[in-house]
Amino acid sequence: MDRPDLVPRIPYGRREKHYPIVLSRDEVFAVLAELRSLRDRVLITVLYSAGLRLGEVCRLRVENIDSARMLLHIRQAKGHKDRYAPLSPIALELLREWWRQTMRGTRPAGLLFPCAKDPLHPIHHSTVQRALKIAVRRAGISKRVSPRTLRHSFATHLMEQGMNLRVIQVLLGHAHTRTTEIYTHVSPAHARSPLDTPPKSPAGK
Repeated sequence: MDRPDLVPRIPYGRREKHYPIVLSRDEVFAVLAELRSLRDRVLITVLYSAGLRLGEVCRLRVENIDSARMLLHIRQAKGHKDRYAPLSPIALELLREWWRQTMRGTRPAGLLFPCAKDPLHPIHHSTVQRALKIAVRRAGISKRVSPRTLRHSFATHLMEQGMNLRVIQVLLGHAHTRTTEIYTHVSPAHARSPLDTPPKSPAGK
């Protein structure tokens, strides 16, 4: 309308805010138990146990595993930044089993999870998403679960264990604390219902 002076006075609609879907620890273990192939069980266990993004776990390489320090070296993640993620002892044992059964001598690109049709490239995201969807259905979970749901669950479970928000931010690779703060709304662990704290009886009664 050729009226730039009006722009600052135009009211903008508020963007809807949605909190992420989170699984309980029991639900996560139920899903992991329903992953039938070793590859899917290893990949999705690592994804949850380290709070990785789907692309990060698909691109993991053998040299990214630091079993001495129990860390995963995530290279060139979102924002082209490297970071370290925790390596669970359970996930490490699964990775070693995966190595013994399928990877020894067959890793031309050093990828932990190569594409079946082209081993020089990582596994397709859709392959992982499909395997997770099937496991969720077998576990009888009605929530809409994606690989990102497991990342949200990882962060929420750490918060429920009392881990510092700043530490969770670093583990997830968030650039800003406000991105991580969403999990304070998801987790009920720090809230206690007033019903659970009845008033004290008057003295002498």
